[in-house]
Amino acid sequence: MLVSAARGRKKAGSDIYGLIDSRTHHQSGIPGENMNAVQYHGFTRIKLFLALSRTQHGLLDMCTPLLAALLWLNHLPEPPVIILGMVAAFGGYTAVYALNDIVDYRSDREKIRQSGFQSTSQYLDAAYIRHPLAHGYLSMTEAILWAGGWGLVSLFCAFLLNPVCALILIAGCLLETIYCLLLQITHLRTLVSGVVKTLGGLAAIFAVDASPEPALLLLLFFWLFLWEIGGQNVPADWHDIQEDINLRAKTVPVTFGARTASVIVLVTLSTSIVLSSLLFHAAPLHFPLPLYLCVIALGIYLLLLPAVQLYRTKDRSEASSLFNRASYYHCFLLLLALPTLLWQ
Repeated sequence: MLVSAARGRKKAGSDIYGLIDSRTHHQSGIPGENMNAVQYHGFTRIKLFLALSRTQHGLLDMCTPLLAALLWLNHLPEPPVIILGMVAAFGGYTAVYALNDIVDYRSDREKIRQSGFQSTSQYLDAAYIRHPLAHGYLSMTEAILWAGGWGLVSLFCAFLLNPVCALILIAGCLLETIYCLLLQITHLRTLVSGVVKTLGGLAAIFAVDASPEPALLLLLFFWLFLWEIGGQNVPADWHDIQEDINLRAKTVPVTFGARTASVIVLVTLSTSIVLSSLLFHAAPLHFPLPLYLCVIALGIYLLLLPAVQLYRTKDRSEASSLFNRASYYHCFLLLLALPTLLWQ
């Protein structure tokens, strides 16, 4: 199947082999063989639900709306807004990540059946276990109740903040569903992913400002959009390159090959860093020069340097490293924003 896929796209196909780290090995392709299900009972069973929602990653994602709100307000929101916002953000990310596995259930099962998933010990989204629903450790009913419950909690809190926030959450769920359904149709699905990841930050802004300035809103949108494509979506698809080739999935790395995919990563992240310098200069929260320079330095260290390394090596492990480092980007920016509040 790998050979037949390569024949259809000679140039891209020749690059594909550079994406696969020959040192990795396949796990068993049969659900349930990789782990002992007995270990998942009682309290430890919660880990399966956390894995379904990639909660470790979701907690990092929560830094994005918090950062956006601080940039916009130039001060901490009122305590009720903070509490409602954090519950809405946690519930929203928990529901959307679980929704991804629910909609992708059949394709994930097929990936496991064909070849299993490659070694994921250094991959952030592989905490606990990847795709517990597809492996059969959770039932579809359990997954739907988990995602639906958190989705309703998030929707209620978002509506209390601003009805626009509730609409953004609904739009995010619909777009995430579309993104999953496009897996074997078009690589342009990465653009949908880019939009989905901006919605948390946009919702946070509407939670604290009913009429935000459009130009600044667009600046934040494109900053997050390009960060998601270059730092999250393409590297994540690069990590799953072998499985996606077997499944005939349409992703950027499979469609264009290693060279073009690495260029896309480098260009999008470089542009995102430029936009961050403009956003953090124009935002109401004014960063003093030392912290402003730290913002740019963080972008270079967490995004640009690993992107350059990926461009040089075309190695799967470097794609995972970029994904992991980019995932912490907004968390570190939030840590810079908090002392900025005290500096003023």
